[in-house]
Amino acid sequence: MGIEIERKFLVQGMAWRNGSGVLYRQGYLNRDKARTVRVRIAGDAAFLTIKGQSTGATRAEFEYPVPLQDAQALLPLCDGPLIDKTRYIVLHAGHRWEVDEFAGDNAGLVVAELELTSEDEAFEAPPWLGEEVTHDARYFNSNLAAHPFCKWHR
Repeated sequence: MGIEIERKFLVQGMAWRNGSGVLYRQGYLNRDKARTVRVRIAGDAAFLTIKGQSTGATRAEFEYPVPLQDAQALLPLCDGPLIDKTRYIVLHAGHRWEVDEFAGDNAGLVVAELELTSEDEAFEAPPWLGEEVTHDARYFNSNLAAHPFCKWHR
C-alpha cells in the first residue's frame, strides 16, 4: 500500500527560488473528503493519483503514470476549475522540498511540501519557511480548486 507522509508550510519571501520550475496543471475527478482522484500534467509527464483521507500528516497515496494524451482528455472531465502552478525543487539540509507557486485564481499563494519517512522525522527548517498549514484543509489542492485563494477573506 502506498503511504504519503507530508507536511505543508507557507513560504516567505523569494530566497527559496533557484533555477526554473516545472509547470503543473491538475484537476480532480473526485474531491470527496474520504478520497480524491487527481489527474496531473507535470511538464511532459502525466499521472493519475488516488489519495485517501489524512490522519495527521499521513494518508494512502497511489500514483500511476498515464499517457499525456489521456491526461489531456481527462482534464475537461474534472470537477471544478483546474489548478495551475509551477513546482520548484529546493534541497536544504538533506531534505527535498517541493515549493509550489500557484497561478490563476490561486496566484499569490506559495506553499512548500516536505515528504517524510515518519511523522516525527526531524528536519531543519529553511529560513524562508513560514507557518505550518499541514492540518488546514483550505490549503489542500483539491480544496483550492473549489475555493481559490483569491476569494479568501484575508
